[in-house]
Amino acid sequence: MSGLKDRLTERALEEGFAKVGVCRPDAIPLAPERLRAFLDSGRHGQMGWLAERDGWRGNPAALWPEARSVVMLAEAYTPEVDPMAGLAAGLASRDRGVVSVYAQGKDYHDLVKRRLKRLGRWLVDAFGCEIKVFVDTAPVMEKPLAQAAGLGWQGKHTNLLGRDLGNWVFLGAIFTTLDLEPDAAEGDHCGSCTACLDICPTAAFPAPYQLDARRCISYLTIEHRGAVDPDLRALMGNRIYGCDDCLAVCPWNKFAVAAQEIGYQPRVGLPELAELAVLDDAGFRARFAGSPIKRIGRDRFVRNVLYAIGNSGQPGLRSVAAGLVGDADPAVADAARWAVGRLSEG
Repeated sequence: MSGLKDRLTERALEEGFAKVGVCRPDAIPLAPERLRAFLDSGRHGQMGWLAERDGWRGNPAALWPEARSVVMLAEAYTPEVDPMAGLAAGLASRDRGVVSVYAQGKDYHDLVKRRLKRLGRWLVDAFGCEIKVFVDTAPVMEKPLAQAAGLGWQGKHTNLLGRDLGNWVFLGAIFTTLDLEPDAAEGDHCGSCTACLDICPTAAFPAPYQLDARRCISYLTIEHRGAVDPDLRALMGNRIYGCDDCLAVCPWNKFAVAAQEIGYQPRVGLPELAELAVLDDAGFRARFAGSPIKRIGRDRFVRNVLYAIGNSGQPGLRSVAAGLVGDADPAVADAARWAVGRLSEG
């Protein structure tokens, strides 16, 4: 099957993937125990879906018993500008909102899955196998599988990074009945570096390689429903969707591979908070059509914008926040009152 694997690799790279590797479905034996410890600690917060079907999530062999191999693929979305410079510029623009790099362009779920399906169809047509494709929407632990397949390793920030990839990558998986030769797993190359841990605005890493999602700004702005703990709001700054600090500071990014998909080019930019705060549901959907931002809905998004307004230090935005203190959504109304109070201090 080595010749088949060479052809698979060549085809995957032609499709635009940055790297491809193969592992067995049973290649992550420590995953169930680590997942259970994470869930038992409550660090998953409101992400109850992580506990659902945890047997499948922790054991890919149970997800589809007929699978003989897992093809893991990395797709780069590396920003064209220096990520630390871009982050600093965004955080300094206090009247504007900072959106994570991955959400600046089109929804990666659609783009990666389209590419995966094309590659999967080629596998089926060429070798008569069966496949299932997954992109972040099924109980699949992509990062441990990617490390087992040799794409990179889970860094101290818990994200996947590679010496020839950096950490700006999306992951996709093709489960197949083909018996492919597995690649060697990648080892850890973080060394003594703690840059990603040190830069976290909310101290979301209790220890290296551990994340408490309940303090993570990406979780708070995207997954968390309702009001955010007041002690954390001020630490969010003007980040309104996601957070890239731990990714941007990683020194391995000097070897990051360039993005090939034009759909990841920025469309959102640094939007004005005053403009975003007044979006109704229809306006929100129209503004972020085709973007991953759309999935959190208007209420959660405007809540985030109001936290950013409260952190802006811009008295001129007080009236914008005041206009939302009677919003129908309790979390939005609470955020508006908080923002008015913050901008009225001193």
